[in-house]
Amino acid sequence: MHLQINQANIGYDKTLISNANATLNLGEVCLLIGNNGVGKTTLIKSILHQIPLLSGEIFINHKNIKNLSVKEIAENIAVVFSKSIIPQNYTVEDLISLGKYIYYPFYFELKKEDRNEVSDIIEQLDLVQYKNTLLKNLSDGNLQKAFIGRALTQNSPIIILDEPTTHLDEKNKIIILKTLRKLAKEQNKLILFSSHDWRLAKEFADKIWYVKDNHLYSGIVEDVLLQHDELTNAFLFQVNENFVAPKIIAPDFYKEMLYSLLQKNFQKDLSSLNFEFQNNFWLISNDSIKQQCESFEEIVNFVKTIY
Repeated sequence: MHLQINQANIGYDKTLISNANATLNLGEVCLLIGNNGVGKTTLIKSILHQIPLLSGEIFINHKNIKNLSVKEIAENIAVVFSKSIIPQNYTVEDLISLGKYIYYPFYFELKKEDRNEVSDIIEQLDLVQYKNTLLKNLSDGNLQKAFIGRALTQNSPIIILDEPTTHLDEKNKIIILKTLRKLAKEQNKLILFSSHDWRLAKEFADKIWYVKDNHLYSGIVEDVLLQHDELTNAFLFQVNENFVAPKIIAPDFYKEMLYSLLQKNFQKDLSSLNFEFQNNFWLISNDSIKQQCESFEEIVNFVKTIY
């Protein structure tokens, strides 16, 4: 067990996560998931010893984090937060090279092997064309990749990323997550990353840490998903507070599509309606109506006529 949380109460003035117990080993990729405000970032900061535990213990390689210096924690953990300060007048190559800072004095010159490693990471992250671009001129997605590159060059056994794919399109999400998984398996890294998208776990993670109702649930991805139906349910991500969902009977993909469509278009209580997907048609019904629709456009137009 390289990262171990023992009976930890995590939070600030009040406990956000109570009696947390979880372990991760080198070579494992873990997705940290949960709604906004449940304590995901607080948990990450507690592992980094930036926030003291309210009670309990966290160990890195069998050493209590309370007994590690800032430098020792940096040597063990590379971290990328979703909101990072952008160094002025730095290029992509400059930022990624900073990952070597913990091994050298502030003013240092990279060795040849360091420069080769930085070049390899720039290539892995598909940033070659931006190598000499100033960070302030990058898109959000490429900027995020550059910060991830800095973490990779740090060569720490643990890499923690807070919402690393937030600003990335699908292509770049896959590049990042494939790179992280490759690092875990080929270089025996422990990767912990947070996200709102449980689908990422199925493809890229070995384990899940799921924060819900002040509790940290942990385990193999498939076990945790099966134990918590809401993780694979479209209703997990409620954007519109005035929207009350109808009953939807359909395959998961169609169910999620319809839920998103209705939530975007109606700030109303639709709980009296039933939607059922049958033979490529949607059947909409309640106590007094029954309507068949072929497309989502038809559904929106029909629901507008009855509300």
